[in-house]
Amino acid sequence: MKISAAMVKELRERTGSGMMECKKALVQSNGDLEAAINEMRKSGLAKADKKSGRIAAEGCITIKISNDGKKAAMVEINSETDFVAKADDFKGFADMVVDQVLNSEVSDVDGLLAASAANSGESIEETRRHLVAKLGENINIRRFNRYSTNSGLISNYLHGTRIGVLVELEGGDDQLGKDVAMHIAASRPICVDEKNVPAETMSKERDVLIGQAEQSGKPKEIIGKMIQGRLKKFLGEITLVGQPFVKDSDKDVGQLLKENDATAIRFIRFEVGEGIEKKQENFAEEVMAQARGG
Repeated sequence: MKISAAMVKELRERTGSGMMECKKALVQSNGDLEAAINEMRKSGLAKADKKSGRIAAEGCITIKISNDGKKAAMVEINSETDFVAKADDFKGFADMVVDQVLNSEVSDVDGLLAASAANSGESIEETRRHLVAKLGENINIRRFNRYSTNSGLISNYLHGTRIGVLVELEGGDDQLGKDVAMHIAASRPICVDEKNVPAETMSKERDVLIGQAEQSGKPKEIIGKMIQGRLKKFLGEITLVGQPFVKDSDKDVGQLLKENDATAIRFIRFEVGEGIEKKQENFAEEVMAQARGG
């Protein structure tokens, strides 16, 4: 059967694959468009599986807020390169995923992957695999979080697509919420206040400070005061309410909240690729290896 340019064009539009791949698939299926799509999907899934072991430490953070402002979702989706993270197909996938998180009760990534993708009849995992095959890179949904409140205020901040913050306040207004979220993005507090500092973190820091103070050779009562003063400084550096406000360093965030009759309830901060060990490429060695192989 003769394979027309119109048939190839339609298959390209429906699969997003290259012209030669589409023509080959149509020849093999004897012009049966649906059979060609099915075989290309099978091939695509195989390609996606081969790419699943690659390190994906680039990507984007996506946030969506409900119309009433009482719910919010934030998702990190990773790719291998920043170039793919900027592709329209990747961004469309991220938008679909964050919408699914906002409007469902899924509690973990496995549950999210098993959920149905909007308007496709496929699972999100199947959609992800097809996107891997189309874009040629490993793509992962790494993590997500969902906030909801009855009486509070949920605010967010996105620094480009690489840092995202959700914060819940009691009291205050939208501008205060945005300012606090921006501060969290810039200053990386680990918790709201002293009560929320993990016991292990405090214990480790106290041990370090004791060791440093004892080397000073000063009396025990002086050492005790030194440790308390340094612990206070440490807490000011790691807690949201203790940090100097990024827009006005003459006050801390706790003072800012008090001035606006507001309380910070909780927050979460995502940064693309944080904690992922990236592969260090040596392109000179790579070229040499290819030359030797040639």
